[in-house]
Amino acid sequence: MIAIFAAVTASASAAMAVAWFLAERTGRSGWADATWSLSVGVLGAAAAAWPIDGVPALASRQWIVGGVALCWGLRLAIHIAWRTNMGGEDPRYAELKRQWGDAKRSRLFWFLQIQAFVAAVLSLSIGIAAHYPLPNPRLLDCLGLLLIVAALAGESIADRQLARFRARSTGRAAVCDTGLWHFSRHPNYFFEWLTWVGYAAIAIDLEGRYAIGWLALAAPLLMYWLLVHVSGIPPLEAHMMRSRPQEFQDYWARVNAFWPGMPRIK
Repeated sequence: MIAIFAAVTASASAAMAVAWFLAERTGRSGWADATWSLSVGVLGAAAAAWPIDGVPALASRQWIVGGVALCWGLRLAIHIAWRTNMGGEDPRYAELKRQWGDAKRSRLFWFLQIQAFVAAVLSLSIGIAAHYPLPNPRLLDCLGLLLIVAALAGESIADRQLARFRARSTGRAAVCDTGLWHFSRHPNYFFEWLTWVGYAAIAIDLEGRYAIGWLALAAPLLMYWLLVHVSGIPPLEAHMMRSRPQEFQDYWARVNAFWPGMPRIK
């Protein structure tokens, strides 16, 4: 696993250097997120297929886990690329650049290199799940795949609902409060996190025969911290509060930020 982590870390670093170049040339930092998503999918699939002693070459679990990871990365990369091409600068990156001032070019480069490390951790978690050594499907395998499929469907639905709302919205100050967005302010982030819970479920062996499988828990823990406390919800909601304070304050008071639930009655 050390060799896999070293390889995916170097590859992710190179990919995010290219992402930085694209962001600088186009002025649209969303290309960095599209590149990151594709990198995680491709590197995760590569980590799943990587030959390891004691695990049959390209066993069925490796095919399934790697294939699902690749589908996830392709879908998210295409969605972000389309959104980036149709819109302008991502407001999260715009705010970061404003804070960084004259050092924004170098700061963005190293910020994306941190994302490369995150991509490596996630890719390794996929590889750990794919290389579980016992051939027979377990209950946790089925549960993990069910969670991943449900997460892919949920994230896709949330993205489509938001895109339809934006296309139909006549007011810039409007806030999406329909469909899945009626139960969570960030359902796409919730389902994104749930994907990595699924990989952890596939990797973990409750009987202790695959101790390294517990390392896959790093993926959902890291993604939760990033999405909820660092680069996901905080900067996006700060932008929403600046751009549409009255509408978003009402939405914020009624709807959970991350965990889906019934809206609170005011």
